[in-house]
Amino acid sequence: MEHAFQPGQKPSIRSGFRFQWEPAQERHVLLYPEGMVKLTASAGEILKRCDGEHTVAEIVEELKQQFPGVDLEADVYKFLEVADENGWIEVR
Repeated sequence: MEHAFQPGQKPSIRSGFRFQWEPAQERHVLLYPEGMVKLTASAGEILKRCDGEHTVAEIVEELKQQFPGVDLEADVYKFLEVADENGWIEVR
């Protein structure tokens, strides 16, 4: 399957967005000047690793180790595509 991202690319949260745990929401959120994006648990786990240091392949591998037996590679790539389309991340 062809993905918009390559395994060696290093996604990071785009300038102007802040990723954090929000106790009141009991979930990770992305804050930006116009508002807030409430993230699902899986989205939070992926974005937590979008630090500009982890490659896409490393993100997938870490999540496979954290959630053994779950085939999640396609979901990670799909989320990264959605995050990119929404302007939440940038990729090097």
